[in-house]
Amino acid sequence: MIKTPLCDILGIEYPIIQGGMAWVADASLASAVSNAGGLGLIAAGNADADWLRQEIRKAKSMTSKPFGVNIMLMSPYADDVARVVVEEKVQVVTTGAGNPSKYMKDWQAASICVIPVVPSTAMAKLMERVGATAVIAEGGESGGHVGELTTMALVPQVCDVVSIPVVAAGGIADGRGIAASFMLGAVGVQVGTRFLVANECTIHQHYKDKILKAKDIDTIVTGKRLGHPVRSLKTPFSRAFFQKEYDSSISNEELDSFAVGALRMAVKEGDDKNGCFLSGQIASMVKKEQPAAEMIKEMFAEAENILGGASKWVK
Repeated sequence: MIKTPLCDILGIEYPIIQGGMAWVADASLASAVSNAGGLGLIAAGNADADWLRQEIRKAKSMTSKPFGVNIMLMSPYADDVARVVVEEKVQVVTTGAGNPSKYMKDWQAASICVIPVVPSTAMAKLMERVGATAVIAEGGESGGHVGELTTMALVPQVCDVVSIPVVAAGGIADGRGIAASFMLGAVGVQVGTRFLVANECTIHQHYKDKILKAKDIDTIVTGKRLGHPVRSLKTPFSRAFFQKEYDSSISNEELDSFAVGALRMAVKEGDDKNGCFLSGQIASMVKKEQPAAEMIKEMFAEAENILGGASKWVK
């Protein structure tokens, strides 16, 4: 069985973190992943402190295993939810879309393991300096907010410049991706898109169906003009947003307001016309709905077989 330092640090069986997908990653999915031996995450997204507190307490009632909270630092409620994770004694916090330095002292004082998502070596080094437990090096193949570097290029470069554990993310959906991540120097992986079709994931069925039907070229990146690129499935909404980005008659404020509520409409209503269906490039590799526990066991069994037979390529 694959066991890495990440397992010891987080108290988990498998070195896998479930992605903190806004509007998607709730107590149901997080507790299922944690019960299966990984680290489940509740995504704070743009939710307020009361919602997050309720989900944390719900997850505590559904699992006795470690779980965490993902905090999107662009959220208008970031300060509030940063306090909630301390008050509720959350064991792990991952962060995205920003720099968590202002919260680090409070989180460290509460013995919270802080694992920021980083898109570059510079951010990885900064996070190590301010006391991060580990970093998640996420390539642009992932769904949601993305950077420019690919996972294949980013992960080994981050591993070269920090001494803390590195978790690979972006474009990982099976044992091949996990094995590749370890070969690049990572000690764990974060997986998002595949968990969208977990039985315990509470998104609209139409969202799940779109993931299962996706082809390899069915994602698009929008939002570069606003400085916050996002990868999602190609839909009427994402195509319209992409076109508006290159229309000089539309202001940034108008463009930003066009996207308000789009993710919620996809997750909760399955709205194909107005919804933003976040997805990584590996959607076409996701073949079926199944329990989160089965997904994790399958991925790591495949990874073990690959890593165990790696020497066959050396003559």
